[in-house]
Amino acid sequence: MSLASALSTAQSIFTNSGTQSGVVSKNIANAQNPDYVRRSAVVVTGGNGAVIDDIVRAQNSPLLRQTIESSSVASGQATLLAGLTEIKNLMGGNDSEISPAKLITAFRNNLDAFTSKANDTGLGGAVISTAQDLASGLNTAADKLQKIRKDADDQIKQDVDTLNALLAKFEAVNNQVKNATASGADANDALDERDGLLKKISEIVGVTSYVRGDNDMVLYTSDGVTLFEAVPRKVTFQATAAFDASTVGNGVYIDGVALKPGVSGNTTAKGSLQALMQVRDTVAPIFQSQLDEIARGLITVFAETGPTGLLVPQTGLFTYKDAAGVQQTAIPAAGAVVPGIASRIFVNPVVVPPTGTPDKLRDGGINGAAYVVNTGGSSYRDLLDKYNESLEGPMTFDTNTQIADAPDLLSFAADSMGWLEQLRSTATASDETKTALLTRTLEAYSSSTGVSLDEELSLLLDIEQSYKAGTKLMATVDEMMQALLDIAS
Repeated sequence: MSLASALSTAQSIFTNSGTQSGVVSKNIANAQNPDYVRRSAVVVTGGNGAVIDDIVRAQNSPLLRQTIESSSVASGQATLLAGLTEIKNLMGGNDSEISPAKLITAFRNNLDAFTSKANDTGLGGAVISTAQDLASGLNTAADKLQKIRKDADDQIKQDVDTLNALLAKFEAVNNQVKNATASGADANDALDERDGLLKKISEIVGVTSYVRGDNDMVLYTSDGVTLFEAVPRKVTFQATAAFDASTVGNGVYIDGVALKPGVSGNTTAKGSLQALMQVRDTVAPIFQSQLDEIARGLITVFAETGPTGLLVPQTGLFTYKDAAGVQQTAIPAAGAVVPGIASRIFVNPVVVPPTGTPDKLRDGGINGAAYVVNTGGSSYRDLLDKYNESLEGPMTFDTNTQIADAPDLLSFAADSMGWLEQLRSTATASDETKTALLTRTLEAYSSSTGVSLDEELSLLLDIEQSYKAGTKLMATVDEMMQALLDIAS
């Protein structure tokens, strides 16, 4: 080896060591960055030794796609479960202490006691008090349920705004990737940033990607709608100012195509948007319809029909207001939901002390003298027995409630909580499964593309040895040059 080639080899060692040290240092600095993909300096044989050919990312496209998919389904499931848990909490949490079923049971216990001792005005007052608790519980649950819908609607608006902002950033970064790839520059940092944005987008909406020439990426939704191609497609949504039982929320449109809400407890939702729409447009409205049917059932059971049972039925113990706030006396039609009646049901003031009296529940006459049933004294219990038995009497419910096969009001109220709990139980199990899948996918992706500090530190030791070899070669060349100079002199 000539002195010139020895110097060239030493220079190559120092250059390679410097580049490799830089790559390893960057890897170590980003060891905790989930969006960073490990870099490697590719060394190839050159004219005077090894040279750095390229800096490459440890990219794993199949695992990245699986990570994006897992992130979408886990986000959708977690969002649905959060909505169902919030609805569950309206009922008093795990024990459902303020659910309609529990409130009806407490009310009926007092009604039983009053029936057995119909001349006890104290027991009559307890019946009216628990009836007020029942009506108030339905009011509160229905109103808070609409607030949950409004909160979901607000979150949809926020997610849509976030998605549009992410797509705008994605466009800028994607252009950086394309330009760097076309010019042969280093696109690795831009690729990391683009993959990070893709992960965030996938948490909001299900997305699939396709890479074409110059590393240009195209995005589609899970339903095949173009989300990004050269430029972002517009995601639009108009928030609703307020919700009641009759309100239908506005749709989310991607490139003019409506996004579909998720379906079932093991939701089909991919990303938070579809799950939020499922809570707002499916789960909460169905539960609202169940509350409305419970309220309608109570009004029907305690309707007054007079001593012969042939008078026009009028609202009795429980009555309600229309949407304009006017008290009604007509009994709602059987088997059909009256939207929002659960938020407008209340106990008739005629039976509420001190201005009213529970005796009118026992005797009839809430709607006037023509409706009085009892003229036999304070121990009369037949009318109370009739009301009590009617709670378990045959009743027809709206099929839209999904529990219309319940035979009576008590069963319907119990089935309502069963429906909610079954849905939440399915969502909980599915959330655990999908979260576990996401965790395993992230671990696999991190193992393939992430930074291992042990490996990087070991590589630093190798680089250090290489650098030492270069310095030793330089020292040898220096000694040889000095010997030549000494001979020449």
